[in-house]
Amino acid sequence: MITYKFKSYIVAGWLCCGAAAALTACTDWTDHYDGAETGVGSGSLWEQLSANPQLTDFCEVLDKTHVFRMHRKTEVSYADLLRGGQSFTVMAPVNGTFNKDSLLRLVQTAHGDSMVEKAFVFNHLSRMATSLKAVEQSMRLLNGKNAPLTQTTVLNVPVISANNHAENGIYHVMSSALPYGYNLYEALCDNPEMAPVGAALRHYEWDEFDPDASVSSGVVEGVPVYVDSVVYERNRMLEAIGLLNAEDSTYWVVAPTAEGWQRAWDKVSQYFVYDQSYQKRDSLQRYWAMRALMEDAVFNMTDQQNTNEALRSVPYLNWRKTYITGKPVYHLFQKPFEPGGILYGSRQMQCSNGMLYITDEWPFDAEKTFFKPIWMEGEYSYRITAEKSCRYTSIRQVADSISENAYLQIIASSGTANWELTFRLDNVLSGDYDVCAILLPQTVINKDARLRPCKFKANINYCDVEGKDQTFNCDNKTFQSNPERVDTVVLAEAFHFPATNYQQSTNKISLTLKCSISALETSRYSREMLLDCIYLRPRSAKGQNEE
Repeated sequence: MITYKFKSYIVAGWLCCGAAAALTACTDWTDHYDGAETGVGSGSLWEQLSANPQLTDFCEVLDKTHVFRMHRKTEVSYADLLRGGQSFTVMAPVNGTFNKDSLLRLVQTAHGDSMVEKAFVFNHLSRMATSLKAVEQSMRLLNGKNAPLTQTTVLNVPVISANNHAENGIYHVMSSALPYGYNLYEALCDNPEMAPVGAALRHYEWDEFDPDASVSSGVVEGVPVYVDSVVYERNRMLEAIGLLNAEDSTYWVVAPTAEGWQRAWDKVSQYFVYDQSYQKRDSLQRYWAMRALMEDAVFNMTDQQNTNEALRSVPYLNWRKTYITGKPVYHLFQKPFEPGGILYGSRQMQCSNGMLYITDEWPFDAEKTFFKPIWMEGEYSYRITAEKSCRYTSIRQVADSISENAYLQIIASSGTANWELTFRLDNVLSGDYDVCAILLPQTVINKDARLRPCKFKANINYCDVEGKDQTFNCDNKTFQSNPERVDTVVLAEAFHFPATNYQQSTNKISLTLKCSISALETSRYSREMLLDCIYLRPRSAKGQNEE
């Protein structure tokens, strides 16, 4: 027996010890899924449905549609299930209210059969034994959709004959087929004009077998055998950006059509080029480019306030404001429906768990979403990977001008030594940055200090796309700090990193600072540096700073 669990709810799993046995005497299933009492009825659900001349089209589809197990078609039809011992509630549409011929053509193929199973058969069956009552209620269908019920309607479709009891359940004769409400994930995956978006999302589907929740029948030749196997359908991308297939959640999603998606993909994927030393470089690039495209396109509606004024994307709650001048805001999109807003001019598609906004182009800027500044706090001494001729101390000091209220004091090990320190830089994208060092004035540590600049050079250490180590010496320039104020020293402008180290633990990108003071210059310069942070400022394709 197999049981599929889609996230938090059980949809179905159907087989037990072989097809015929499952339909006649499935004791294990009955014990595992205890159906509620449905009253006294004569004959099985299938016997009653097939005897009704108004339901012959529906019955023909049920007879021709087969159960899928582990994504494979079985020999068991839904007619077989409804004549067996399992309990169901059936919403049976009368003849002529749906395209029977189209459904029968689809079931001739495995993929089409699974589509008919999910979108049509599952949409008219429930594990809940549910009678229509005077009070409003809701019923979970086998495809996980929630169907609102009244005394005379199911999903707003009028009922012709309600609360008909059979030996293994209840059926209601419907005036037409129940409408299938696509959730956001299905809309993205099944809408032809958004095919590449759906294909990219589906790439991350996988099945997770849960042996602890499954029912074992013992071990055969050292291999565990399960009577009831519980399998969770998972999607790594949805677990990161938002559970767009969860029927009990509400989201908004904005996504472009096929051509707009391709243009956005071509642009964004270039920020996630990994060098050839990574074994799964293409997979890493695909995953993080997809994350970059989708993370800011998903909005959990429980996190919103006034949607006309602003929308907060899923990463907003985890976002941390930076100390950079102007404090740019990420993941918060002002006036989304007005000209220039991310939803302006979009087309709406209502889904069962939210709203899909379809655009012609990806409506975001890289510099305002994923292509953010990178800062490495100087006091994070654990980021130091190499040192020479120096001592350094992390000092905490609360001041508006000091990032994170701490900095690194670097002192030469002797009066004439020129020190070197190398700092690891993480999550650098394969793009252009201004590479900067933010230095503090000497008065931060000693108000009476003799004000002398620190004179130094810098090397940017990185890898090319072939994985070869490279060094850029910042044009062999010599830099000087301003001893009187907080000073942002630009070491390299619009420097292009050809390969990213995003979300990797390797030390492939770093910055080396080197004191460069000759013995004769000792009286003019200071070998002490107060490093607030190292700052990588993104540059757009046009070479403009993001601020």
